[in-house]
Amino acid sequence: MSDLKKMYKTLQQDPFPSELTLKVGDQEMVFTKRTWDIEGETKGLRYGENPDQPAALFELKKSELEVGGVKFRGPGMGLVSALSESNMLQAGKHPGKINLTDVDNGLNILQYLSAKPAAVILKHNNPCGAAWTEEGLSKAMKRAFECDRIAAFGGAIVVNRTLDKETADIINNAYFEVVAAPAFEPEALEELKKRKNLRILEIPGINNLETFSKEPFLDIKSLMDGGMVIQYSFRNRILSTDDFIPGAAEKDGEAFTARAPSAKEADDLLFAWAVEAGVTSNSVLFVKDGTTTAIGTGEQDRVGCVLLAINKAYTKYADMLSFNELGKSLFELKLAARNDEELAGALESIESRTKEAHGGLPGSVAVSDGFFPFRDGVDLCIDEGITAIAQPGGSIRDHEIIQAVNEATPQVAMVFTGQRSFKH
Repeated sequence: MSDLKKMYKTLQQDPFPSELTLKVGDQEMVFTKRTWDIEGETKGLRYGENPDQPAALFELKKSELEVGGVKFRGPGMGLVSALSESNMLQAGKHPGKINLTDVDNGLNILQYLSAKPAAVILKHNNPCGAAWTEEGLSKAMKRAFECDRIAAFGGAIVVNRTLDKETADIINNAYFEVVAAPAFEPEALEELKKRKNLRILEIPGINNLETFSKEPFLDIKSLMDGGMVIQYSFRNRILSTDDFIPGAAEKDGEAFTARAPSAKEADDLLFAWAVEAGVTSNSVLFVKDGTTTAIGTGEQDRVGCVLLAINKAYTKYADMLSFNELGKSLFELKLAARNDEELAGALESIESRTKEAHGGLPGSVAVSDGFFPFRDGVDLCIDEGITAIAQPGGSIRDHEIIQAVNEATPQVAMVFTGQRSFKH
């Protein structure tokens, strides 16, 4: 077993060249490989997605790419790809691909959330929990963690404000792999360094993230046959609540119009759609008070996304009750309850209260990265107390979807985004 553990600590020999040039027609993009001198070893990435996959990180150094009249992101805007030893306030060991791509997807989400202090926790390149609030970064961090305490274990944290001591205390009460921020207060850094294996990344460019949403980058998807698909990167068109499109449809000459969201609902939908940009499709997520209440991702069918999100909401709600009241995770409680009558009663109570509270979902809003092909997913949302929904629109059954929200008591709001947000 000890030999098996060694593979996670072993640095792969990096066979990739120091420079990479990509020609797009008569235009060139030049990239240079990123390496770091850590504890006397000058190497790049520890490994790729798995320990037996050599990998390298390249930073864009030269490009003035323009395609179809659209100017692409150029050099000098490096964030994760520009990390140097000075940015690694505590390196622990040479980073692997997964740690950095998790941070990168956190930045991808936060580029749309500069208006308020925000925190995102990611695992396997999907957000576990996210929150933003004018009450400060520590409150956002606490709420993001409580979104899904189970999934957050061993995750990466990315925040968009200087990380303070109160936020550091919250982080150190659990286990995380990476924390990234634009800056760290000295007392916060001292606290975080008590976790010797925590990678602490200072990325000053986070302060300018909102500028990144204005230009796309060249998004490259490699195929298993060695080919590739290149595309413009996703550009979020919903940058303010005014960008939502009223939910309306027509069928056989009859007009169908959904209720417009309240200001609070619209703000939650704006936040939810920003987080959606970093969630693997198919997905549906729920948000309440600027905090994700559940994220359902990676399902093949739309109604399945809703069911998954609901199930996760119930699980995390019950887990928080169990942890706060008994100091045990929900699954530790279930195991202990097999042989303990008192704990079995406590488990029954927690499950009953979770069902009664609908997993904390009532009052949440929902967003879907693709349109609802049928009303079944919408009906499930309504049954759990969802008050407003944002979705791309464009289904031949949009009129049925609007009928569903209009038939709800109280009436549920719906708006369209006018764009899909798939992320494969």
